[in-house]
Amino acid sequence: METTKELSALFTLIDDPDEEVFGAVSEKIIDYGKNIIPSLEHLWETIPDENIQHRIELLIHRLHFRDLSEDFRQWNVSGHHDLMLGALLVCKFQYPDLATTPVLQEIEKIRRNIWLELNNYLTPLEQINIVTSILYSYYGLKGGEINHQETNEFLIHKTLEAKRGNQLSNGILYLVLAELLDIPVKAISIPKQFVLAYFKHGYSDEHLENPQEKIEFYIDPTSGQVFTHKDVASYFKRISIEPTPAFFKPQNNRSVIKYLLEETSKCFTDEKDLYKQKELQDLVNLLD
Repeated sequence: METTKELSALFTLIDDPDEEVFGAVSEKIIDYGKNIIPSLEHLWETIPDENIQHRIELLIHRLHFRDLSEDFRQWNVSGHHDLMLGALLVCKFQYPDLATTPVLQEIEKIRRNIWLELNNYLTPLEQINIVTSILYSYYGLKGGEINHQETNEFLIHKTLEAKRGNQLSNGILYLVLAELLDIPVKAISIPKQFVLAYFKHGYSDEHLENPQEKIEFYIDPTSGQVFTHKDVASYFKRISIEPTPAFFKPQNNRSVIKYLLEETSKCFTDEKDLYKQKELQDLVNLLD
């Protein structure tokens, strides 16, 4: 009963014009945890004032973000940084109520279709041609350049829903499938691109002196197109950057999710959304 009275008192102060008072009230409300969200949503529905509604939306977002930060902490300290789980956590920044089961079922459906076509006698290129054929032709995945005006194109569940993503979200989907199918494809950090590389078996040491020697070929996840070493050398020449071994080092899943968070944060440049940019950077820092 006392709790209900205190909450009612706090809710009446949400519209206080003094930002300092609202700040103190916010902290007390946040301390109640996410179980208070239904009450805040009900309050939002009963208040016509848009400014107060915005304050309530911010409070709900902060409650979700607190939980999300804890989920990222747990993911970071886990022994295996599951890439699919990491990508879904990024989705939950914008869609906190996301149901993950349908997403995982869709991934499993694609994985199974690819697996049925694979066998132990295929060359690396033949393997990748099957993955590409199923994912981009049969399934119909499309891709485009990274555009920070299109936030949904960074989110894997939206990529699956629309069958369209950017180089990064398509690439993460490709990496998830490759990992499930035990195909040695990893992301590498070529400048201004999110490129995948098919590594020869035995590549697993991330501290290889010359990782490029372990790469069979490269894949552009926008379309699934395969590139050769010669193509990549031409790209470096065109952008006037000297290639070094660091560009060809296989990136671990934590690095990929950090990059996804960093790129997604660039979608929030409007003044009203800058707090989201900061929060995404805070998540990046959690993974250091």
